[in-house]
Amino acid sequence: MLTYDLPHDDPLGVLTSTRFVLERTRSVRINQDALRQIAVDLGGLMAHAPDWHDPRHFADGTWRTAGWILVLDALNFCFWSQSPDPAQRWQVEWDGRVENGYWALAASLTRAVAEGRAIWDPIWLAGLTTRDVAHMLRPHVEHAPEIPLLPLRVHNLHELGRGLRDLASAGPNPVETLVSSAGGSAAALIQSIVRRFPSFNDVARYEGEEVRFYKRAQILAADLHGAFFGYGLGKFNDLAKLTAFADYKVPQVLHGFGALVYSDNLTATIAARRLLPAGSPEEIEIRAATIWACEWLRQILAESGANHLATEIDWLLWFAGQSLPASMPTYHRTLTIFY
Repeated sequence: MLTYDLPHDDPLGVLTSTRFVLERTRSVRINQDALRQIAVDLGGLMAHAPDWHDPRHFADGTWRTAGWILVLDALNFCFWSQSPDPAQRWQVEWDGRVENGYWALAASLTRAVAEGRAIWDPIWLAGLTTRDVAHMLRPHVEHAPEIPLLPLRVHNLHELGRGLRDLASAGPNPVETLVSSAGGSAAALIQSIVRRFPSFNDVARYEGEEVRFYKRAQILAADLHGAFFGYGLGKFNDLAKLTAFADYKVPQVLHGFGALVYSDNLTATIAARRLLPAGSPEEIEIRAATIWACEWLRQILAESGANHLATEIDWLLWFAGQSLPASMPTYHRTLTIFY
């Protein structure tokens, strides 16, 4: 029987604070038998887990890549549409094909670099107008839906610009200064990011207690590791202490395969595509259960000698979520900047 015992110290407090939720949850539970079946299916796939490097991801091997990733993860949230019609989603044309969701964001930012925009420049970021950002993230055809929550994305880019500008006195490349100052610790970098940039401070309150998720800040560290092949600005000595990235696609996969079990009321709310308020008990319980389901998957795989990071398991489940059959239950819908 898997337990909520911590597998290691918890410098970010994500496992500890989400454990508090799951010990009190009313609408979500984890089915350990279903998790073990998922682990069997994942076992063979983990050896072929997708690589970070993709043409839609900008990477030139320099600090500019780190700056591009910081912008990417500042904007990496809420791509879905309430309409069941796929044509009503935000979509971007890139390299002769139409992308949506996260990949549309990545393609948009890579396109912006190709068009000569120095998106890693703090002054440029701080001076962006809403029209500038709308053009950078422009949809594939005129009058098509724009990216959701555009004003909040503009706010996040301005926040990045101001925060990086404050680091300019420490060296010529503020992004490099920011990452290097963590001393090779992903946890230290994440703590610095959520302190310096409030839009990354992904926390909630549940029965009066703070619950930490740090979804986008944790992805930032994992993205840097992937982009730099674990060297230089991507070299971290504590990636094993990161957790899954609690969003809406990974719980959809886990729920669809029976590992996350929802109450009847929550199931009906999600099936009807009704909004689940950010910070509601049900939304927090879904995200907390996602964290621990991926942690338990990691432990189950380790029992058979397959040692993987929780972040790697999350990455594979997220990829699975990009090509689910139509019969799969839909994902929960929450308007938030955190995922």
